[in-house]
Amino acid sequence: MSKLWKGFLCGLALVAVGILTTACPKKPKPQVNPNTATQATDTAPNVDIPTNTAPTASTVPEPRDFVQTDTRPQVEELPLDIEGANRVAQERGYIKDAFFGYDEAALSSDAQAALTASATWLKNNPKYNLLVEGHCDERGTEQYNLALGDRRANTVKDYLAALGVDSSRMRTVSYGEERPFDPGHEESSWSQNRRAHLVLVGNR
Repeated sequence: MSKLWKGFLCGLALVAVGILTTACPKKPKPQVNPNTATQATDTAPNVDIPTNTAPTASTVPEPRDFVQTDTRPQVEELPLDIEGANRVAQERGYIKDAFFGYDEAALSSDAQAALTASATWLKNNPKYNLLVEGHCDERGTEQYNLALGDRRANTVKDYLAALGVDSSRMRTVSYGEERPFDPGHEESSWSQNRRAHLVLVGNR
């Protein structure tokens, strides 16, 4: 009897183990697709990138240019009397004298620059005529200096005409050594007296 009982108990135990095994099945391991895993790790998440709303350089207004762009010639108003007009024109440098070397009638670079400025003003102010006076220092004879003053005055007139000043507006005169600008008797005075003096002579 004892052997039969033991066999029965063993069989009962095996049945119980089988029931437990069937009642609690093992959970299947999740299947991982290698391609899917790689794709999931390689794909970056979507991120909203904020756009730059600052104005571009093309939308910034251009600064205003305060430089005058009007290139029309400016007519200078001078006093109505001719003496006052000459004084103001000389003081402001509208017309400038041409200075010469000793016993010379050729124009230096400084004389050319002075006459170029004078020509510009005269062309912009056509209502004025011009007298070109030829002057010399006291050295030399009176007749020689009169001839030298004449050459200086005509050299200046020709140069102004070449720069566009109407020659019909200009005339010349030579005073030689008769009307010195500086009464001294040394080179500093003589250099002031060797000139072609520009004078406004009247309105058109």
